[in-house]
Amino acid sequence: MKQTIATTKAPAAVGPYSQAVLINGTLYISCQLAIDPTCGKFCGGSIAEQTDRIMGNIQNILQEAGFAMSDVVKVSVFLSDMKMFGDFNEAYKKYFQKAAPARTCIGANELPLGALVGIDVTAAK
Repeated sequence: MKQTIATTKAPAAVGPYSQAVLINGTLYISCQLAIDPTCGKFCGGSIAEQTDRIMGNIQNILQEAGFAMSDVVKVSVFLSDMKMFGDFNEAYKKYFQKAAPARTCIGANELPLGALVGIDVTAAK
């Protein structure tokens, strides 16, 4: 059975999509940007600051669905400039202290709101 997941602790969907969908024990979280859910505004700043905001949003969606970071099996990362890859990794690695999930990192020509990074994840139990 497919279940739509939504929490006020992550940015609301700004289009025809869900924050996340849970089906057969697998959670698919839509690409997150550095938007502060308390005010709905984009949090600019460095790649590290944007990564931290995004990962916080992802953690909140995971929690709403009864998952944890340790349940994440796949991460897709979209960087507006691949020159930020090293700085991104420094910010990202603290969220996966044990076994890191599989990951794809792609250079994107342009991201919404002028974002430096966008991240989506898949988690499974």
